[in-house]
Amino acid sequence: MDQEDAIPLHLLRLVSPSLPVGAFAYSRGLEGAVHAGRVQDHVTARDWIIGSLEHIFAATDGALFWRMIQALYAEDHAGFAYANAWLAACRESREMQLEDWRMAEALMSLLKALEVPAAQNHACSGLTYPASFAIAAHHWHIAPLPALKGLMWTVADAQVAAAIRLVPLGHVMGQRILIEAVPVVERSAAWATTLDDDDIGNLSPAQAMASAWHETQYSRLFRS
Repeated sequence: MDQEDAIPLHLLRLVSPSLPVGAFAYSRGLEGAVHAGRVQDHVTARDWIIGSLEHIFAATDGALFWRMIQALYAEDHAGFAYANAWLAACRESREMQLEDWRMAEALMSLLKALEVPAAQNHACSGLTYPASFAIAAHHWHIAPLPALKGLMWTVADAQVAAAIRLVPLGHVMGQRILIEAVPVVERSAAWATTLDDDDIGNLSPAQAMASAWHETQYSRLFRS
């Protein structure tokens, strides 16, 4: 196993559900999809989670995270800021924007409390969560590709945890989805590293509408 494929223990800490960034409070539009009847069982939950990970997250968050962490290693502060601003502009609903900002603020506050030098130089406001994750990964010398895979895994893991509560799914079915997500994360992360600027972007009307409708949903378990 070469250095690029190695999984550092610091990465396991950053992808752990115990990381205090409040990921448990968000569903990325999944609650709205369940409420609308688009997601109602194991199969539809799997298709929603894995499909959005591969076709939405990888093409936008994944590709721009790749640019941000590469910029950090190259000490290209302008490139980092540009990719972060680009990603922030891609959020398709107010809830998704707030989810991104709040999780980023929580991680940056943690990094500052842990006396991470780079965190002292960045204002919390305006950072996307992938940007703050890139700062953390860079500080603990996590190589870009394992860091990207870790970021994508946090999305799959959080979505499955939300689906277990919302659909509802049993824990065995949740684990089946995560097992199926493994090769998807592998190939989607690799694909995200190859995208040119013109190929970056997301077209996800179902997720965007589910998230927007969720803002006025009469009863909610999650913030998004």
